[in-house]
Amino acid sequence: MTPAQYFDFEEKSEIRHEYLNGDIIAMAGGSEAHSLVTGNAHGELRNALKNRPCRVYESNMRVKISASGLETYPDASVVCGHSKFEDLRRQALLNPLLIVEVLSESTETYDRGKKFWHYRQLPSLQEYVLISQDSALVEIFSRQASDEWLLRTYEGLETKVRFDCLDVEILMRDLYAKTPVVGVSLDEVG
Repeated sequence: MTPAQYFDFEEKSEIRHEYLNGDIIAMAGGSEAHSLVTGNAHGELRNALKNRPCRVYESNMRVKISASGLETYPDASVVCGHSKFEDLRRQALLNPLLIVEVLSESTETYDRGKKFWHYRQLPSLQEYVLISQDSALVEIFSRQASDEWLLRTYEGLETKVRFDCLDVEILMRDLYAKTPVVGVSLDEVG
């Protein structure tokens, strides 16, 4: 499938697909916990950046990694300054500063491995954030001046997670609001 065929196919599809070198791969749906953690991360980042020249995109914004050819949908992405897109349709973001993936059992190996390799090809990317959906655990990989990646790990609900590239801190408890991680049964939440 050519990139143009993929764009047309994706616009009409009811599910999302990744694209790599002519192949399309259907993306798995997420669990309720995954959806809640993703929404919390997006909302907390959006609120923290509301008075700054930054945009927080949710999982419907496709990111294109031109160097490797992958087009994918991170759970959240952030751009500060001007958002760059592949074309005038503004459907494939080219310059995220920060990318968030909420880990699930079926995607964790890919998110930590091959997908992270693709993301590292983005010159704009400064931080790659992995959030566990099952426990209060956030891992942030930060690009160093040497182009090496430094891992910082945050654990515990009362811990503040620091996003250096955004100069923002978010309380872990807020990332896990209304989830079993904070001791709330999903059935108890209205």
